[in-house]
Amino acid sequence: MRVGLGYDIHRLVPGRPLRLGGVEIPSPVGLLGHSDGDALLHAVCDALLGAAALGDLGDHFPDTDPALQGADSARLLATVLAKVAAAGYRPVNLDATVVAQQPRLGPHKAAIRQRLAELLGLDPSRVSLKAKSNNGLDAVGQGLAIAAHAAVLIENLPETP
Repeated sequence: MRVGLGYDIHRLVPGRPLRLGGVEIPSPVGLLGHSDGDALLHAVCDALLGAAALGDLGDHFPDTDPALQGADSARLLATVLAKVAAAGYRPVNLDATVVAQQPRLGPHKAAIRQRLAELLGLDPSRVSLKAKSNNGLDAVGQGLAIAAHAAVLIENLPETP
């Protein structure tokens, strides 16, 4: 078994959809990024890659690659899961925290948690999602950005006879 930690932060800007954990959240602002800017899925990808000692998100999906412009982060996660499986591992559980002053994420947590479980191929009981604010402190607390932290546990794939 191995543990990985992931982190990401993106600036909030008008005119972009807000996607977190593969779920679109109604908001007048969205996350700026080369892909769809889903900071939560990016943190999960980084955690998985780190646990398998496969580098980080930028190693596999550089922001200089024009083919990734506007990419769906759920597709990036699917690719990461395939790389983790090729290295001989699969996810066991996820514990994630989204830090956002706005919008309030409480009403969306169940949908995000369910989507994360689907994307990871896990039972929802193995996915934890917390939402926090920074109480007016720093760029996140001032409503200028959203950050996400993720911790994953991966295990060796079972031996095939």
